[in-house]
Amino acid sequence: MDEVIHAVGHEHVTAAHESTLELTSDDYLTPAGDCIVGIEADRVPAEFDSAFVSACQDRDAEITATLSTADHEVEITGRGHPDLTFENDRSLVVRTSEYVDDRTVMVDADAAATDLYRDLVDALASGVDVTMRLTVE
Repeated sequence: MDEVIHAVGHEHVTAAHESTLELTSDDYLTPAGDCIVGIEADRVPAEFDSAFVSACQDRDAEITATLSTADHEVEITGRGHPDLTFENDRSLVVRTSEYVDDRTVMVDADAAATDLYRDLVDALASGVDVTMRLTVE
């Protein structure tokens, strides 16, 4: 089961955060947003299909976030959690920790923003289109 989010990079993408990675529907990014890798996301957690949400609320669910541009692709794997609500109407966050709030779409991820390949980060900072495909099994 998949959810697909389209966004764009921004000149302030640094991907320096060590425990999170985020997409936001906001149309701006300040230099402080060091976990944000895409803005103007066309979907937010509150819009995800209820069956997808239910599947992610299983602690044993494996969730994969595939982040791709025209020239780059990376997979981040984590898991679900019973407390995931998918209620946020502005942004989604992949977390390496077990912290859960209404923006969290996976916990125990094997990578965060700082772990992205620097050529991918450079592409995002140049404003390329980016897609995140979330898959739950």
